[in-house]
Amino acid sequence: MDTKPTTPMFIADNQQPIKDMGGGVTRTIITWDERMMLVKVTFERGAIGAVHHHYHTQISYVEKGVFEVTINDELQVLGTGSTFYVPPNAPHGVRCLEAGTLLDMFSPMREDFL
Repeated sequence: MDTKPTTPMFIADNQQPIKDMGGGVTRTIITWDERMMLVKVTFERGAIGAVHHHYHTQISYVEKGVFEVTINDELQVLGTGSTFYVPPNAPHGVRCLEAGTLLDMFSPMREDFL
């Protein structure tokens, strides 16, 4: 298995393209290989990350802001410095209460994002 990253080993924040997802949400794929992917998702206040599910394991870090996070019908309000874990196939979504950024790690990488 090739373990070389798809992007350089050192990445500045402004080197990757920003994709407008609509509704006050942007997504930047930071780096990935076949086994994992790091994605930065920025939300305006009131923006929604609709409830969805996927077979990937996801760990998200609240870099800044406040989010209402729902996983498997359980709701928590999380702020800067908090982390949440989403097991494979668990329905999950967020509502941004205070403009912010999530850093999402996926394993394996999200081919559907490319």
